[in-house]
Amino acid sequence: HVVIQLKRKLMMGVSTTPCDGFLFIFFFLCVWLKMTGLDIEKDQIIEMACLITDSDLNILAEGPNLIIKQPDELLDGMSEWCKEHHGKSGLTQAVRDSKMSLEQAEYEFLSFIRQHTPPGHCPLAGNSVHADKRFLDRFMPQFMYHLHYRIIDVSTIKELCRRWFPEEYKTIPQKKASHRALEDIHESIKELQYYRANIFKSSWAEKCEIIGNGDSNQK
Repeated sequence: HVVIQLKRKLMMGVSTTPCDGFLFIFFFLCVWLKMTGLDIEKDQIIEMACLITDSDLNILAEGPNLIIKQPDELLDGMSEWCKEHHGKSGLTQAVRDSKMSLEQAEYEFLSFIRQHTPPGHCPLAGNSVHADKRFLDRFMPQFMYHLHYRIIDVSTIKELCRRWFPEEYKTIPQKKASHRALEDIHESIKELQYYRANIFKSSWAEKCEIIGNGDSNQK
């Protein structure tokens, strides 16, 4: 499916270049984790999903959606928020039933991104993805080593939109709050598509004017 998508891009005249056997088209790796909490010293990843998009946010490949086994005592010690939401979504029971280890999960995700992206070119993207990155750096270092060092945090764009584009902020797509990884990723992409269509839409002339005003202000 990825090869077909890339061929279509070439036919449409989208700029691509060879890169270590890949057609390099500025990938994004959209990822979403579910954890037992946010304390990197004691909490663990319990669910992870990812997918790859091109720079136009078209989905090129959907990766694994894995539920990772964790001990009952860790699940029993989660905060009330996690117990409520992971319980309602069915995630807590799915973690108890899972046979997937953290090491197996990293291997599957690493195999997926190696298949579809060249090393060092694909940034991590998602909502509040800095929190995900902390856990991935610690628990899936080989997976992270394949990615670009930069991240694309959709939540940062949301906060800028709240302050600089209050009218557009009012019509941001509302999330369903399913609290499951794959559904949350699709909602993040939808949100980023909204910002691209409604915020990042200046004409070339407007951009040149902004740059020119910046130069004059510096003088």
